[in-house]
Amino acid sequence: MGWVVGTGTVVGLLVIALGVVALRTGWVLPVSRRHVTRPRLYGAGVLVLGASLLLPGLSALHLLPGVPEEARFLGGTGLLLAGMVLLLVSQLSPLHRDRRSAL
Repeated sequence: MGWVVGTGTVVGLLVIALGVVALRTGWVLPVSRRHVTRPRLYGAGVLVLGASLLLPGLSALHLLPGVPEEARFLGGTGLLLAGMVLLLVSQLSPLHRDRRSAL
């Protein structure tokens, strides 16, 4: 069980690092470059997903004392869903186009 929590924590930290890079520089992984139209929103979504992956590791290390198990579960699920919604919105095409870009 320990390796599962450790792997999730490492993946969560890696995803958070990718989110920080996307927020600061606008860089997106080459696999999703074609689909992402809003890199900053993509970075925020990746950060929230990384936090949802990191939450079970923090709970296993007892770094969240006094938080009931149900609250941790619902919080992690809420973060996961919020991150997925942000990722989906970041892939939508812009509704308002600038008229100068069409010239």
